[in-house]
Amino acid sequence: MTDDLTDDRTARTLRTIAPYLADWASFQAAYHGMPGLQLAVGRRGELFVDLAWGKADLETGEDLTSDHLFRVASHSKTFTGVMVMQLVERGELRLDDAVGTLVPELDGTRAADVTVRELLGHQGGIVRDSSDGDFWQHHKPFLDREQVLDVVRAEGVVFEPNEHFKYTNIGYSLLGVVIERVTGKTYDEVARAAVVAPLGLTRTGSELDPARAAEYAAGHTGRITHGDVRQVVPHVDTRAMAAATGWYSTAREMVRYGSSHVLGDTTLISDASKRIMQREESRVTVRGKELGRYGVGIEVGRVGDRELVGHSGGYPGHITRTWIDPVDGLVVSALTNAVDGIAGQIANGVIQLIDLALAAADEVAASAAPGKGADGDRLAPVPDDAPVGRFANLWGVADVVDLGGILHAINPRSPQPAEVAQRLVVSGGSLLHEPVAGFGTVGEAVQVERDADGAIVSVRIGAMTAWPVEAYRSRTGR
Repeated sequence: MTDDLTDDRTARTLRTIAPYLADWASFQAAYHGMPGLQLAVGRRGELFVDLAWGKADLETGEDLTSDHLFRVASHSKTFTGVMVMQLVERGELRLDDAVGTLVPELDGTRAADVTVRELLGHQGGIVRDSSDGDFWQHHKPFLDREQVLDVVRAEGVVFEPNEHFKYTNIGYSLLGVVIERVTGKTYDEVARAAVVAPLGLTRTGSELDPARAAEYAAGHTGRITHGDVRQVVPHVDTRAMAAATGWYSTAREMVRYGSSHVLGDTTLISDASKRIMQREESRVTVRGKELGRYGVGIEVGRVGDRELVGHSGGYPGHITRTWIDPVDGLVVSALTNAVDGIAGQIANGVIQLIDLALAAADEVAASAAPGKGADGDRLAPVPDDAPVGRFANLWGVADVVDLGGILHAINPRSPQPAEVAQRLVVSGGSLLHEPVAGFGTVGEAVQVERDADGAIVSVRIGAMTAWPVEAYRSRTGR
């Protein structure tokens, strides 16, 4: 099978499952009580999902759209990493330059010998947010340039360089100072020229823009208990901490930006620079448990068998996550507007669903390859009258969905679709739970009841009757 054929099948599969990806993500957001969600899924220039669900502002009732701006917070670190790598490519900066040579105000401090590379990889040992980080809950303004330098001088180094991975917003704020010192321009000016303009972004920027105040999705408080009423959290300027946390964007534009980190796209930086950024610099392990991985200016991660890069973001009122497959080209970005947002859960689940579908599509294609028997190992196609839909009963909810040419039953409440998905297969003219080992009703028939017009009245999955959701609500008064 050629790469072109595989790419075509991948694109066809993504187009086919896109409506379900949006539906599953919307269900997750609603089930977990999110105010709003933006989700975008793209690959190699094609946008498959551009979802806006819920409310931009719970107090006004404004509906969320795909154009609403979200504060993407620590995604800002990846933008800063790109800006630094551009300076390195132009010979204006070296990754192993000591920060003290670039910011003379730090001469004589313990931080002076920390390198640009160490700051990008959170290996400089720099304090995370200072000893008073209450700007994160709006008890005080975010730090300005002089305050950042004061923090670095007074309490900057907690660990020796390369002693431990230590995530640091102050360290990235210092990188913003470095960028301004090297270029002689403001961080925002560099950001516009280095990232925003080359990608043609119109809804992305490095800091709160008061002129666009009406375009931002409101942030909302988290809930301590389930019934708590959410309150709006106002947007504020992050000042000299913009390089660590100030950027705003939309899910759609985060997919466009994420695509610039795919190998072969040299719009912003070379593939050589990408390999430096995306190489694992740190594996964060505490008492034998891996907590995460990081490169040089970008997070490194894994969902299923996919090796990914990207970042999460946490801003007062917004929680966000973008994952990028730098080889395949898949980009998934989920943005939520609450402090307890489940953006990471949704992004990970969407990738799992995509990979379930792609694995199924590969199996279907392989079974149809020349030389396969007509009835031996050839997979039966999904029947036209398959009971596709969402069904409910006392025990929960089940989605029956065609993923890649194979029916799957999925509990949409679960954040881990790959772990709960069960295949439904046609055998001997009957629809069965896949005949494999298992604790459930494996190998047993799926029963479908239809009315005189052929509409589904109920299905029996897992030996229990379930009804279309609205029918179940009518039956139970729920």
